[in-house]
Amino acid sequence: MSIFVAGHRGLVGSAVMRALEAAGHTDILTATRHELDLRDQSAVNRWFEDNRPEYVYLVAGTVGGIWANSTRPAEFLYDNLMIHGTVVHAAHQTGAKKLLYLGSSCIYPRMATQPITEDQLLTGPLEPTNEGYALAKIAGIKLCQTYRTQYGSDFISAMPTNLYGPGDNFDLESSHVIPALMRKFHEAKVAGRGAVEIWGTGSAMREFLHVDDLASACLFLMEHYSDAQHVNVGTGIDLSIRSLAETVRDAVYPEAELVFDTSKPDGTPRKVLDVSKLHALGWKHSVDLSEGLESTYQWFLDQHGDARGL
Repeated sequence: MSIFVAGHRGLVGSAVMRALEAAGHTDILTATRHELDLRDQSAVNRWFEDNRPEYVYLVAGTVGGIWANSTRPAEFLYDNLMIHGTVVHAAHQTGAKKLLYLGSSCIYPRMATQPITEDQLLTGPLEPTNEGYALAKIAGIKLCQTYRTQYGSDFISAMPTNLYGPGDNFDLESSHVIPALMRKFHEAKVAGRGAVEIWGTGSAMREFLHVDDLASACLFLMEHYSDAQHVNVGTGIDLSIRSLAETVRDAVYPEAELVFDTSKPDGTPRKVLDVSKLHALGWKHSVDLSEGLESTYQWFLDQHGDARGL
């Protein structure tokens, strides 16, 4: 069967590629941004007509941390709306057998009851710092649901928690919290600085999932799930940003002192997913956070030639 991984070079896409290859799949279709602008409906239609993928993993998108989301909200809303719309529509038009759309846990209300169940979608205001991105992701869920309702398309949605792992973005201007912390501690270690600044108070609670676990869950859902409701994907375990920073510090630069800049935003106070639905289907995560952080830091050192001596 032919499988299209939209966004195959990203953090999630590269993990899905590894999982598919490990499972023995050989007919895997990809297209770089240079080869195909997923925001262009005409171009996406032509690509789907030419390639006719049977299964689609829609894991492409414009992503970033608090700073990127809060300073580029229009870009995050527009890019993601267009990418989701073009691929879902083209998959329908060309008769794809199944599509898995990947959203984000930021779709839920800022003050959602914890842990967050799937039915809390659209029950309250969103977190302002990433509202544009969240709105686009919500639209993607509804797009899959409406194509299922109107056309009978077997399009499903998965909502992962915060991700990390090999292939992550370590740019301090646009990265998520784990690679940002890892880069900060590494640069402090190389420069011999004793202190590392952390945004916020450190009190916000977050859940983290290794990207290879997410890829495993995506393949599992593609094979075992077919329903309109989206499915949370995570560990169901959270920790404070302070505890996370201490764990990253222990993996990268144990001698460093943490300094919290309380003028910077914390974001949502707490965010941990209820993953009982996914557990009931038969899937659970397998990568421990400490183990995952150590292997991710090693990947950073191996992949960035100058990383050891920044």
